[in-house]
Amino acid sequence: MTNGTPALKLEKLKKSYSTGVLALDSVSLEVGAGRFFGLLGPNGAGKTTLINSIVSLARPDSGNVEIFGRDAYREFREARRMIGVSPQEINLDKFLTVEETMLYHAGYYGVPKEKARKRTGELLERFALTDKRKQRVNTLSGGMKRRVLFARALMHDPKVLFLDEPTAGVDVELRYKLWGYIRELNHAGLTILLTTHYLEEAEALCEEIALINGGRIAAQGTNAELKERYGAASIEEVYLKVVGRDTGG
Repeated sequence: MTNGTPALKLEKLKKSYSTGVLALDSVSLEVGAGRFFGLLGPNGAGKTTLINSIVSLARPDSGNVEIFGRDAYREFREARRMIGVSPQEINLDKFLTVEETMLYHAGYYGVPKEKARKRTGELLERFALTDKRKQRVNTLSGGMKRRVLFARALMHDPKVLFLDEPTAGVDVELRYKLWGYIRELNHAGLTILLTTHYLEEAEALCEEIALINGGRIAAQGTNAELKERYGAASIEEVYLKVVGRDTGG
């Protein structure tokens, strides 16, 4: 841990939209450094708004967000530098090669060119993409694109990694492979925040889980604590008891 400072600290986040929807209703949350944390909830529960508020894509109406003690809004540059994001949507530039994708991303974050080339080589090797480095991303399979998103998110060496539905739409074999990559990153000390609709994925990977529903944290704890509290055999059973049947597909 970095002097005991939490990786992520949210205090009383509120966010309403002009439609009258209260997306976040005084959400407070703390994630310790080096933890593997899961955020679960049905569609429309506030997960996306919460993540967007943390990575400064949305500005909450009130409340505070700190990344390793840095204010996400007042110290935007420093805070954003510590965050890597692998989004649910595959938002890669189809005209760039895999290698160019990585180097452009490094450029956005001011990573020196020599370091960026070295880091690109390391990450392409880790994600088994070395032989694809000169290929345009639009020629890759869905699973390969998913790996490029992971690798790109790590290019600037963030301290916190957000994985938004990281295995959506991939086959079972690749899902388990991606789980392996994610676990390695966490074991190396990276703090990970995962959102997923696959409840068995959350149970397999996460040390701690928060369930969000109606813009509020409905339950939070380790896997064991949640199962004990709700008299449940699995996280899926906890989920059904806390937020009902809609896992959002």
